[in-house]
Amino acid sequence: MMAVYSSLLLAVLILGAPYWLLRMATSGRYRAGLSGRLGAIPQALRTAIAGHNVVWVHAVSVGEVLAATRLVSELKASLGDSWVVVVSTTTATGHALAQRRLAPSTVFYLPLDFAFTVRRYLRVLRPKMVVLMESELWPRLIQECAAAGVAVVIANARISDRSLPRYLRLRNFWRSFLSKISLYLAQSPESAERFALIGAPRERVRMLGNLKYDVHDSGANAMTTQIGSLLRRTSLIVAGSTLSNEEEMLLEAWPAIHEAAPDAAILIAPRHPDRFDEVLNMIQKTGYPFLRCSKLSATEPITGGTILLLDTIGDLASMYSIATASFVGGSLVPKGGHNPLEPAQFGVPVVMGPSYENFREVVERMLDADGIQIIKDPSQLGPALIHLTTNRATSTAMGERGRKVFEAQSGATGRTVQALLTLLTESTATKQ
Repeated sequence: MMAVYSSLLLAVLILGAPYWLLRMATSGRYRAGLSGRLGAIPQALRTAIAGHNVVWVHAVSVGEVLAATRLVSELKASLGDSWVVVVSTTTATGHALAQRRLAPSTVFYLPLDFAFTVRRYLRVLRPKMVVLMESELWPRLIQECAAAGVAVVIANARISDRSLPRYLRLRNFWRSFLSKISLYLAQSPESAERFALIGAPRERVRMLGNLKYDVHDSGANAMTTQIGSLLRRTSLIVAGSTLSNEEEMLLEAWPAIHEAAPDAAILIAPRHPDRFDEVLNMIQKTGYPFLRCSKLSATEPITGGTILLLDTIGDLASMYSIATASFVGGSLVPKGGHNPLEPAQFGVPVVMGPSYENFREVVERMLDADGIQIIKDPSQLGPALIHLTTNRATSTAMGERGRKVFEAQSGATGRTVQALLTLLTESTATKQ
């Protein structure tokens, strides 16, 4: 079975080589970390782990890195100075954010899931435990960890609506790998049941809650402070994690929003950095005043009607703290949505489209509390943001209800850390 998987993975890489070579030639996003993905361990990482016990955490991209940041911090504090927690990522944006939030020398790219690359990292890192965030199930990594006696944990475990049918169809394939995982720490009862359905041993599946309820951002950020000081009497709508076509929808709705709320500005934060210039071109064509946040040097107040492009990494979460209303992207296109808790933690009312499968449990809790507004199509985007921007009492009340949902569900990080520490102790005792 492992041979079939490796052959298929190799075939995908070979057949897709022209595409990947083209992308690497035209975008730094695809060249980033290539040597590390092929098995070259960065010297800074070798130095960081020297003389320490290691826990390896894998967080694929921005959302998983945000959820893992506090987990890593609390785990390091509990383990002490003789341990180091290293973090691998898959995407360039996730890597950049992890380097900002964690010790840069401990952050690296996940190696390709081949025996020679995975074994090399395991030989150098010699981790006592590997923690995979959410749904990062890599068969070769799981197989090699089992062969090396390394405990594997799926933390904040979830299986999306879209992924479940695929896992069920390949249940016989996955069962052999899932049996090698020591612990599944699910973010909801539904996720726990789904892992059991696809073959995870039920006795190893526990429901500890969603780590993303514990992602607190202080709002004290240099970029946020600068923009907040320029707003003065201008309210700000923050449209975060937007994907292709959503920026067009926002810009089409902007004239009506500006007419109804002339003292409002809007900040658009595309999800992917390689689209910053594309979105800037769209903004420039509107004829409205605009600011590019990475080149912000203005000292004049930001006036109503201004469109800001947030073209930096890691600033969005804190930017929500100065918003009057928010739109969370990936939801007006069929991509499953992004995390509405980022604005909710600041008491900012949230608008999302109908595609929120990736955060369905979170959204449903907020809907039950009337702490979020779900719109059915782009035609409702402008009216929804107008209503929240011009009706402050309604907006404030909705935001407060969303914030209470966020606060009521916290505590998963502490429970997860305790579970990891217990497993580490048990694994050490068994080997002795």
